[in-house]
Amino acid sequence: MSKKNKPDTRGFVFSTNPDFNFETGDNTPQQTVAPAQQKLKIRLETKHRGGKAVTLIIGFIGTDDDLETLGKSLKNYCGTGGSVKDGEIIIQGDQRDKVLQWLLKNEYKQSKKI
Repeated sequence: MSKKNKPDTRGFVFSTNPDFNFETGDNTPQQTVAPAQQKLKIRLETKHRGGKAVTLIIGFIGTDDDLETLGKSLKNYCGTGGSVKDGEIIIQGDQRDKVLQWLLKNEYKQSKKI
């Protein structure tokens, strides 16, 4: 059963209007952009991870399923673990060179390595 008044990201908590409904934004599914048009950024990060380094790939435009597929392919190529969360691909360790090599080999645009 769905809740009548679901909280949203804009900070609405409660309304006294009995006919009030939260606007959910656009419900159209986002189409995946071709690999040549993707502007992915590769970044090394150690914050909030106990000093462990992870490689982040951000900037993917497309569906969550395609993001999961890309993340799985990158993890297989690098031979490490990782996850896909909040529109970011997280790969364990400093794998920036391998990720950049895989992206260029699979026709992705020249990515930034930060």
